[in-house]
Amino acid sequence: MSDDKANRVVRIGGASGYWGDSTEAARQLVEQGKVNYLVFDYLAEVTMSVLVRARAKSPEAGYARDFVDRVMKPLLPEIQRRGIRVVANAGGVNIPACASALAKVVEEAGLKLRIAIVTGDDLMPQADALRTQDVRDMTTGKPMPEQLISANAYLGAFPIAAALDAGADIVVTGRCVDSATTLGILIHEFGWQPEEYDRLAAGTLAGHILECGAQSTGGNFTDWRDVVSGWSDMGYPIAECEPSGRFSITKPEGTGGLVSRLSVSEQIVYELGDPGAYLMPDVVCDFRDVNVTESGANLVRVEGARGYPPPRELKVSATWDDGYRASASTIIAGFDVVAKARAYSSALLERVNRLLQGRGLGPLSGSAVHLIGAETLLGAHARPEAQGTREVMVRIDVRHARREALEVFSKEVTGVALSMTTGRCASGGGRPKVTPVIAQFAFLVERDRLQVQVHVDGAPIAFAPAPIRQYFDPAQMAQLGIALPAAATVELVQVPLIELAVARSGDKGDNVNVGVVARHADLLPWLKQELTAERVGTWFAHVMRGTATRYEMPGLLGFNFVLANALDGGGTSSLYLDTQGKTYAQQLLVMPVKVPKSMLAHARRETKS
Repeated sequence: MSDDKANRVVRIGGASGYWGDSTEAARQLVEQGKVNYLVFDYLAEVTMSVLVRARAKSPEAGYARDFVDRVMKPLLPEIQRRGIRVVANAGGVNIPACASALAKVVEEAGLKLRIAIVTGDDLMPQADALRTQDVRDMTTGKPMPEQLISANAYLGAFPIAAALDAGADIVVTGRCVDSATTLGILIHEFGWQPEEYDRLAAGTLAGHILECGAQSTGGNFTDWRDVVSGWSDMGYPIAECEPSGRFSITKPEGTGGLVSRLSVSEQIVYELGDPGAYLMPDVVCDFRDVNVTESGANLVRVEGARGYPPPRELKVSATWDDGYRASASTIIAGFDVVAKARAYSSALLERVNRLLQGRGLGPLSGSAVHLIGAETLLGAHARPEAQGTREVMVRIDVRHARREALEVFSKEVTGVALSMTTGRCASGGGRPKVTPVIAQFAFLVERDRLQVQVHVDGAPIAFAPAPIRQYFDPAQMAQLGIALPAAATVELVQVPLIELAVARSGDKGDNVNVGVVARHADLLPWLKQELTAERVGTWFAHVMRGTATRYEMPGLLGFNFVLANALDGGGTSSLYLDTQGKTYAQQLLVMPVKVPKSMLAHARRETKS
């Protein structure tokens, strides 16, 4: 490695965390971020199902159109002038269409930018063959549905690096792991090899922090009062990466938000499973000993990621048609509203099921009632005084295999306006809409089933994955842990968990992860004692149908909890009010925990907005 490359610091800006993220993120990073690269993440698991539907309606659709029309088109001249290169998984389920649309706007602007695509994630042509091999869902064990509508494998970073090596200015992919857009850049820039596992793990962690945009710079932050004054001009994250794998996180100067140990740590624990065995296509990452150190104003240093050989198989996210759903909302105000709301929803569902039975359609296959305004998300942990509220929104979600059954529900929601509760007013326009349910089926495949290809400006380039000499073995994992507090006679006090920690939660299929990070190292042993897997599982008993597992992250001063079967199927199929587990961290932060009174010196100190 030359001295210039050995000392090079690459600045990568995280310009999108989901399809629909603010287009101002890219503009801010281009104009104020002094970045070398922009990375965009558009493909949440729910988003893939939306894109599948769009492609079914039009062969030219199925990609993130915002990326081309609203983000890249106005910024292309400045991107070329500044020499910024772009990597985005905006191709969705129609990568060639995305690249073609992008090439058109480049040509119209009179610019010269080379566009690459990475394909090979689509496994639909192999669906029948996979079904004959008795492929099972990786969490539920259920067999593959008869008719899939999409099946996309999660690709890794080396094809992206190959495209950049070939001179691409913009790389468009479909379904890859979210962090691969960043890791591919670092492999290209620093020449990292497939067996440099610690570096690949560090690059994956950098990508994991960038992949959700402003979530690492104060967005969705537990201590929201520390950042609320900057919400109107939130800064987006920049990773300053070094050849060794070390990196720092910052944001453009003069922008809102916050880059701190806690804000970045919250993002690190977001949507993790086992933090000691975070399975990626290129490497298995161990984030348990990662530490985040504040090294300046809005600047943190991230170190300690460890890597192991990659897993033998790759994950595939498939989707299939699973009936229909509808959702109705009604506001009820006045006296006894909680009782009236429960009586109204019960009577309506009883009426609908009777009508369906009479028409030979069979009862609803699922229903859920949420009283918004009465702390419905908290279940048994709702405060008693919340039941005395004088205004709630009743939301009723229902499912059925046949559309016509839910049309009955839709008509009856408005048809009982004069025959049921008083103090009721509609909260939306017209009858509830009946929509198809696109459910996820996640499974594993052997690597050699994938035929990954890379094209630059329409021409194929030579790419072949490096041979893998060894695969991940869980026995390789280092043994790390957090000690329990020493036995002592001290005065204990009870406080809500939020006083002692921050937390972030997210979904992985039907599972939810809740990551918890202590506000101070001295609190960690006491939090381990209080936050047992059993107690956390009991806390979420109102939504969880499986078990809770606790993973320790001593370097980050935290824990990761995985709640199995806690989303009623997750994504578009769930009837829960929170279908993606985003509120679960806030629910856990309500939990009372006991610590020594002397530890309150490390508790949260509120700042005023």
